[in-house]
Amino acid sequence: MKEMLAIKKATDHMGEGELKPYLRFILAKIRLMKEQEGPLEAAAAELIELYDELMGLQDKRMHWDPVPACTHVHIVLGDSFAGSMKLALKELGREDTHKLIVLRDNYAVGPLGDLDSPEGRKARSSWFRDNITEACEAYAEFEEDYNELLDKLEHIPEQAEVLVWTGGNACEQAGMRHALYLLRSKRKRNAISVRDAGADCEAFHNRPDAFINYRHSGEIPTDKLREAIIRLDGSGTLHAAEISRLQHEWQEITKQTGTLRIWRDNTVLEVTVDYYDPYLLDTLDKLQPPAGDNGFLRAARLIGEALGYCEQYIGDSYFEYRLREMIYDGILEIKGVPAAMRYYSIRRKRRTDREPSV
Repeated sequence: MKEMLAIKKATDHMGEGELKPYLRFILAKIRLMKEQEGPLEAAAAELIELYDELMGLQDKRMHWDPVPACTHVHIVLGDSFAGSMKLALKELGREDTHKLIVLRDNYAVGPLGDLDSPEGRKARSSWFRDNITEACEAYAEFEEDYNELLDKLEHIPEQAEVLVWTGGNACEQAGMRHALYLLRSKRKRNAISVRDAGADCEAFHNRPDAFINYRHSGEIPTDKLREAIIRLDGSGTLHAAEISRLQHEWQEITKQTGTLRIWRDNTVLEVTVDYYDPYLLDTLDKLQPPAGDNGFLRAARLIGEALGYCEQYIGDSYFEYRLREMIYDGILEIKGVPAAMRYYSIRRKRRTDREPSV
């Protein structure tokens, strides 16, 4: 299990452009091994060498040490946006002077109380492991990942401008405030800016007859993000009072006791855990189950539809968690095994003769 976590961490930190050449090499070697009639030691040794190289890349990434020429540090939320940002900086030839720090947590979901203490982080990781199907691996090293983040923030060079990117959703807005709170020792040394990636790209490209509203920064194409970076002019630098206000807002968010947040009226608002249950049920009622499947619909189909039309950015894992809770509560019926959304189907629970009518 520990070795699989290390492999997952190594590959998660790589972009699609980095992974494809390695995958092609591995597949080519396996093909040759299948065709080869003699000993396979040489080909196996090459695959082992490739494995060591990939894991070595992860070890190098663990030690984040910007060069003296570093002029900007970008703090982003989520691996999807991080991959686009990394590619955009590379295409602009700025990967040496512009460095990246990624906050990978989904701040819209799960408890955030006392997150800056070991006890609070333990409570958060426990909630995810208890409620989110794929969270066991992701949160197995939560404390280690958090300390790694603190170390990267601590080693931001004095001369670098810090840009914290956000978007119009609870995850990025809460995450931006948390980043500013963690940067509280840097505000007297570094210029700190906040940029709304979606708002910037919408302002540059939207027209009355053709427009896109981005729910989260991970939806932004690399070419549009590249233009947003080119247009950076330092005009968004925050004053001390603005930073203090946003840091205080983060502290207020951590006082919330719930496990779900939305972005409304420029506020990270706590809502009830079952806030999206009626929306999921309404979406289920509108979809047409496959013929001959006795009214059952694939959970993945429902969640995909719900994600596509939801005004907020929540994430598929939370929707899947709520489906399982409605199954436990007798609101939905299940066919299959709820190990992951692709393994089971659901439908509204049907009243039987034994059930009393309301």
